Amino acid sequence: MAISIYVGNLSFDVNEEQLQELFEGYGRVDSAKIIIDRITGRSRGFGFVEMPDRDQAMRAIDELNSKDFFGRSLRVNEAKAKKDTRPPRRGPGGGGGRNFR
Repeated sequence: MAISIYVGNLSFDVNEEQLQELFEGYGRVDSAKIIIDRITGRSRGFGFVEMPDRDQAMRAIDELNSKDFFGRSLRVNEAKAKKDTRPPRRGPGGGGGRNFR
């Protein structure tokens, strides 16, 4: 099972290819994704890397956390599952809550 790695405090100048190359020094990388702001189209300063081998991923996390990359000290750790913060949806239809008498 692939390991998802959170990479924070990225320089806004880093692209996905550079991020992937950094992690390839530790093993095979399935994907490297930098999160982009929808409004500005600029990097949000963090991203995720997927590595298929747990041992290689854990070594990358240990060795890259706090490493200087493009002038920024990286924050690297195993990504946590995303929590759904949206309120629960109501059943079909809509409106609700109105009391007509």
